[in-house]
Amino acid sequence: MPKITFIQEDGKELIFFASSGDTVLEASRKANVPIDAPCSGNASCGKCKVRLIKGELESAVTRHISELEYADGYRLACVSKIHEDVEVLVPDISSAYKSRMKITDLSSENELAIFEETRQNIKAAGLDLKNDWHVITCFMDIPTLDDTMPDNERLIRAVKKVTGFPDIHIMIPFSVIRILPDILRNNEFTVKCVLQKKKDCVILYGIYPEHINPVIAGIAVDIGTTSVSALLVNLENGEILAKSSAGNAQIRYGADVINRIVESCKPGGIQNLQKAIVDETINQMIDEMASFAQISRNDIVKMCIASNTTMNHLFLGINADHIRREPYIPCFFELRNIKASDVNVHIHPNADIIFAPNVGSYVGGDITAGALSSMIWNKEELSLFIDLGTNGEIVFGNKDFLMTCACSAGPAFEGGDISCGMRATDGAIEAVKINEVTGESVLSVIGEMKTKPVGICGSGIIDLVSELYRCKIIDSKGIFIDGNNRVTRDAFGMGTYMLVKPEDSGTIKGVFINEVDIDNFIRAKGAIFSAIKTLTESLDMKMSMIESVYVAGGIGSGINIKNSMNIGLFPKLPADCYHYIGNSSLSGAYASVLSDKVFKKVVEIGRNMTYIELSSNPGYMDEFMAACFIPHTDINLFEEK
Repeated sequence: MPKITFIQEDGKELIFFASSGDTVLEASRKANVPIDAPCSGNASCGKCKVRLIKGELESAVTRHISELEYADGYRLACVSKIHEDVEVLVPDISSAYKSRMKITDLSSENELAIFEETRQNIKAAGLDLKNDWHVITCFMDIPTLDDTMPDNERLIRAVKKVTGFPDIHIMIPFSVIRILPDILRNNEFTVKCVLQKKKDCVILYGIYPEHINPVIAGIAVDIGTTSVSALLVNLENGEILAKSSAGNAQIRYGADVINRIVESCKPGGIQNLQKAIVDETINQMIDEMASFAQISRNDIVKMCIASNTTMNHLFLGINADHIRREPYIPCFFELRNIKASDVNVHIHPNADIIFAPNVGSYVGGDITAGALSSMIWNKEELSLFIDLGTNGEIVFGNKDFLMTCACSAGPAFEGGDISCGMRATDGAIEAVKINEVTGESVLSVIGEMKTKPVGICGSGIIDLVSELYRCKIIDSKGIFIDGNNRVTRDAFGMGTYMLVKPEDSGTIKGVFINEVDIDNFIRAKGAIFSAIKTLTESLDMKMSMIESVYVAGGIGSGINIKNSMNIGLFPKLPADCYHYIGNSSLSGAYASVLSDKVFKKVVEIGRNMTYIELSSNPGYMDEFMAACFIPHTDINLFEEK
């Protein structure tokens, strides 16, 4: 069996004995070595580059590796077969996730204001943001030979006296029992307790010295297919204590849910995918946030997760294969009584993990949580809620009805599947304007004034494609029209437009977009528009009847609505109908972790949604094909009204 040595950029090495004929990507997955592979190994994305240091690989020539790169040892892991001992250098995958993925910028005051606005809107709708968590101080008599009551009963009696619940059952988890003898005696039997009052019992989650002011913390998490965002919050007052965002480490098993479900069906696949999201992503984010807020992970006593149906299953280690097979049945819509210790999440082991409910196989808790934030469930007017992510999910309706569907948009709106795509952080181009006469570009780059562009985020991609079409640099199919000096073609005939030259950028390759990128984007925008059209027409309604559109997701707050309509992403409506509401999934999870009443409303919203399965809709594919042009094959849909 040939030996492959994986060398990481920090100098660490891992030796694995592969089967002859295995690709480097297959071997890396068996060895649990992360290599980014959004297309899950079909050689279409070009992201799984490794560098051959020693030995030879049977490697096919692809358009993703230039002659210069090939000579320097670069290979695509998915098409490089191992027949002899080799050494390969693999990239720092965590940095790759962070640089390439588009994640909502939670450090922005504008983004944080969205969470406060969500709280205010929910209050205005009559929902109470209070919860059942309390901190009390208990004074106990010190044991004597005449008073030999055990520590746990002594504490229970004190808790009942302070709370005024003499007949209610008090539960003390083992994590508290284990430290109880020492903490009582070290503090002369006067302690503070963190407890949760439920209908039939009181659960004592933590015990502290009297001089300590414990923080009762909760975590709200939005698990996206491409990226993960989280908030650490104070459950007593709603204050955001810390925030974190990262790429979903599952992406090395495929950029979309179907590829990940396929991967999960392989031996050890479910465990690998669960480990990627729990251990490699969420637990690291928890460590980061707890350290920043200067609290113990044990102080985190509640967690709310809002994610799509597949992500929910893979997070829990549940077989998701039936989601992708007709009749597309998930294991659950609603789920209760999951503890942090059940899934190895590094917070209080007895902390409840609550899930915003799923609605269908491809409409999950991220949409029910997002629908809560959009407030369309509380409005008279007909409204549209659109979440632009790896899957494009749409909700249409008002306080009387809610219809929903999902389409596979791919990760283009989050910077994935785009050669220079990235999240909306420093160095990302978020807006583009091209001079029709000179061809010069005016760019808006996130960050300091002197920040050089290193990539382009979702809102910038929308602008760029719109401007390329407006200036007749691409045709309606997204193919470059010959004659522009910024367009080059490689040996395979593929056109590339250089937006920022290497010397003017923060990367060695510059910032560019090619015809494959544009095709991926056109398919993504076509999926969204055709889903909107199919959803409204299924109710015998016209898109012109929509009065408000709420746009959410990790696309960036700088989204240009006019350009979005010009390329056929959104329906042609008055621009003031559109509202960007940020990461609505995380906003909904944030409100749900703070309040049981809000969470009950999210569950109610989910139960009231009617789900349409587009894959079984006879007209959807025709609508999709018609929308895979700029702006559309039916130009009348985008004429000025």
